[in-house]
Amino acid sequence: MCLENRQSGPYRAEIIHVGIARDWQAVYDFASRPDNMPQWASGLSTTMRKQGEDYVADGGPVGEIRIRFAPRNAFGVIDHTVTLASGVSVFNALRVVPNGEGAEVMFTLLQMPGTDDEAFAQDAAHVRKDLMQLKTILENENRGH
Repeated sequence: MCLENRQSGPYRAEIIHVGIARDWQAVYDFASRPDNMPQWASGLSTTMRKQGEDYVADGGPVGEIRIRFAPRNAFGVIDHTVTLASGVSVFNALRVVPNGEGAEVMFTLLQMPGTDDEAFAQDAAHVRKDLMQLKTILENENRGH
């Protein structure tokens, strides 16, 4: 994650990724739909409502959050900016790319100033858990068809 009004960088980065045994376009189609995100992105509430160009959701302890997604595209880009109730905006780089007959989903996590190594490791574990949930959903759905 990176703040829109960031200080100096570059920051420590970790690309967290998972392979999914589904066509990459099917993965992109599911993962890029905001209505599906609460099924696998645990940081989002179970409901998001569209408001203008943004989606609004309950961010739990951080309060209401606004999410603006990159437009649908042919490149597998699901980048999105999350604006917290405090006004801080966080850019998230999320990509789906072809990997053989399957897909690779990659999230770039940046260690922002003020985030210690332990919190960064916890953030990375959280992202890994979410990507594994996405994998489980899509691979189980594939078995049902």
